[in-house]
Amino acid sequence: MDTLVKKEKNGNYIHSVGRRKSAVARIRLYNTGAKIVVEGAEYKKGDLVVNGKIVTEYFKYAPYAPRYNKILVDTDTAGKFIITAKVIGGGVSSQIDAVVHGIARALDKLDAEKYHPILKERDYLTRDPRERERRKVGNAGKARRQKSSPKR
Repeated sequence: MDTLVKKEKNGNYIHSVGRRKSAVARIRLYNTGAKIVVEGAEYKKGDLVVNGKIVTEYFKYAPYAPRYNKILVDTDTAGKFIITAKVIGGGVSSQIDAVVHGIARALDKLDAEKYHPILKERDYLTRDPRERERRKVGNAGKARRQKSSPKR
């Protein structure tokens, strides 16, 4: 267990990586006191921070909220940890899925006996392997489209 927990001057955290399509989320799950200071900003327990902004500011579109809240409700960890995420690549929807995947991996590292059965049953630990198909040469700018051929 001690090898998984990384030390920082702000406290102990568990690091994990979540991925979806071309989005990559680097997650830090802080399991320390009530408040910490990360990169000059102070956060309290229950905060979920993405790229330096509170999650509701970063993912402003309201229907996205249930996707990142559901994992915390399912595992009964809402308000127990400070979670920070750095996300690069992909679109908004892929970034949310990458963050959720990273949170699931961090919780699994934290306490596998407690969280692994819940996360596995609800399919949070499975990485979605679907990727965008590359464009092929001579296909009129699309992955599978064929150029139309003249009939006469």
